Amino acid sequence: MESGDGTLSATEFRVAACAFSELWKTFNSSLPQWSWVPSLKRSCVHYQNMEGYLSLENVILPRFFVEDDVMEEVECSSAEEDDFIDTAKLVRNQDSGAHHYNFHIVYSLSYRVPVLYFRAYCSDGQPLALKDIEKDIPVNSVQLLTKSKWTFLTQEEHPILHLPWYTLHPCGTVEWMRLLLGNKTCIDQGGLPIDKYLVSWFSVVGQVFGLKIPLEMV
Repeated sequence: MESGDGTLSATEFRVAACAFSELWKTFNSSLPQWSWVPSLKRSCVHYQNMEGYLSLENVILPRFFVEDDVMEEVECSSAEEDDFIDTAKLVRNQDSGAHHYNFHIVYSLSYRVPVLYFRAYCSDGQPLALKDIEKDIPVNSVQLLTKSKWTFLTQEEHPILHLPWYTLHPCGTVEWMRLLLGNKTCIDQGGLPIDKYLVSWFSVVGQVFGLKIPLEMV
């Protein structure tokens, strides 16, 4: 991070992850919460404390649909927090029920950046196909994922769970994070603190799913 090259070390990722989850809890207290899940793939206590990932479980995405030629958005909620959903505007598949998402932020040793993995499923636990996932996210996100050579969905093995999950491929993350780090405001402020790295990163990545970060977090 000191070089401003857009990457993070594994230790910096752990620091950024803790700061991100605390900020999310402060400014998104009504929504599902991010939690740190330690990895047990190493026997050494030191590595168990350092390795792991952030997890956000059982999320119902904001829903976007056209009503009277106006695009409307319904707030994100967990399955247990239906009080925060405007049911008059919520559009659901009556045959399969609500669609649920689990998100994991995992550190990539090869790219040296955070990577967003996600699993999408129906209320009965059946996984969603990619074509159904594309119906859940904003239209502009689908267009971006189709056209962009840097940001695209792919299915890969979760590096810790070793199960097939969808992921936003991280091949372009370093470049657009470098652009964020190099903007004038960031430079004038002496660079981006480690504890704000994931906030800046998720402000871009989260938009793919219609998940927006409050300005107070930034």
